[in-house]
Amino acid sequence: MNLAVLASGSSGNALAVEYEGQMLFFDAGLSGKQHLLRLQSSALPEAEAVGLFVSHEHSDHSRAAGILARKWEIPVFGTEGTIHGSKLVGQKLHGLEYFCNGDTVQVGKFTVQPWSISHDARDPSGFTVTAGGRKLGIATDMGVFSPLARTMLEGCHGLVFEFNHDTDMLWNGSYPWPLKQRIASGEGHLSNDAAAEALAMVIHKDLGFCVAAHLSEENNTAELAMETCDRVAEGKFRILAGKPYEALPFFDV
Repeated sequence: MNLAVLASGSSGNALAVEYEGQMLFFDAGLSGKQHLLRLQSSALPEAEAVGLFVSHEHSDHSRAAGILARKWEIPVFGTEGTIHGSKLVGQKLHGLEYFCNGDTVQVGKFTVQPWSISHDARDPSGFTVTAGGRKLGIATDMGVFSPLARTMLEGCHGLVFEFNHDTDMLWNGSYPWPLKQRIASGEGHLSNDAAAEALAMVIHKDLGFCVAAHLSEENNTAELAMETCDRVAEGKFRILAGKPYEALPFFDV
């Protein structure tokens, strides 16, 4: 199973996962044109697209879901709250597939398990994706690392995990006070320190990498996020930082 992080950050988020000639998208926070360009620049092997999963309705995750679904002629998967919040109902799409968090969804060669996360959206989801005996965890936009999140992410071979903000940069930065409170709340985003503490709970000998994801462009830096992550990684697995304006080269899960 191969992973391409096409975009990760406050301005847009998009992932693609490929396995044996099939490709599954997660989130669509880029324009249709940028999504295609970054997919090409990631060098992910060409594959038949089989679906798009949307984690929640916020625009940095859903703005181009309809465009992407029509381009690839694929169904969109999401909770009822996410689908309706993303205004996908009524669009000319190749199917809307509703799931409940806690379900197991089989799409082609992929098994996807969505689960509830703590975020200020209608019914947001984290995901684990399994194919070929490999397990990938996708966990961003969380205000709290819950016992459920820990259970779902145990045994993953790779993680895309939120390291949103540095606490000092957030509180000393220029954001309005209500926005600072929202980000730091239990329905906001994980700080670097909180993310590292959570990550430490799911480290195991077969974890190959962690992508520090959804970094705030104003309240974090890739260096700070990776330094914090490295304190718990201790060289046991690879650390990367997702980028908002370019794709990472694809890599094996």
